[in-house]
Amino acid sequence: MKLHFSKGEKIFLVIFLSFYFAFALWNASSVQFPEGVGLVWQIKTPMPSFLETINPMTVIMTILIVILWILIGIRFKKQLSKIPSKFQSAIELLLSFLYNLVESTVPVSKLVKPVFYFVSTLFLFIVVANVLGGIPGITVSYVNNALSINFFTDTWYSPTADLNTNVTYAVMVLIASYVFSIKYKGFKEWSKGFLYPSPFMLPMNILGELSRPISHSFRLFGNIGGGALIALMLCYLTKYTVVPVVIWGFFGFFIGVIQAYVFTILAVAYISAQLE
Repeated sequence: MKLHFSKGEKIFLVIFLSFYFAFALWNASSVQFPEGVGLVWQIKTPMPSFLETINPMTVIMTILIVILWILIGIRFKKQLSKIPSKFQSAIELLLSFLYNLVESTVPVSKLVKPVFYFVSTLFLFIVVANVLGGIPGITVSYVNNALSINFFTDTWYSPTADLNTNVTYAVMVLIASYVFSIKYKGFKEWSKGFLYPSPFMLPMNILGELSRPISHSFRLFGNIGGGALIALMLCYLTKYTVVPVVIWGFFGFFIGVIQAYVFTILAVAYISAQLE
């Protein structure tokens, strides 16, 4: 497969790479392991209980990712054509892949589209959030009672490196699976599932349902949050070689895409299990 770039794309790529290499050479002699790695910028709010403390970077990056996909959606709609462009073909290929995944897994045909809309939205957000962990950018942490801003000494902050984000989406998947199941079976038939195969199994069935969002969220958090810290430490140990490029490419892009796909597959599987 050959990649073909237009003249404008080639000029942009040359300028972009020249900037990055120049910045890397300028920064190589003075780069140090950044302060605040693993520390989270948190602010207190007047809200009660679990809303008392929030991570501003999670909120900011989440909003930026949502805006990015809105802009991509607007561009996609404007450029729709019977003869698709590369951009349109890429989006259609991705969405067709997700639709086929849902269609082959969900046993109720009339719920295929609603489930597709739900899980594809999750996938599109999570895949971008994960890939951000492999792109050098701006990070903000709280060190010595002051904000520390690092430019290109770390990657962009990934919202999925925050357990709160992952738990939120895992709980959304759990609730969505119940909603689809109740819509298809009715509340009475759905509730009988907690008593299967015997009423004595009710406590175990409840624990089983509660364990789903826990394992669902911690799997993503461990791979993205923990993987980013490991990759950062390995990169600083080998910062004058080509190893950091391979490490960030592996953890940021390959692992990021794979984990977004795994999260989506599990979401479809949980919803499908509720419909059987």
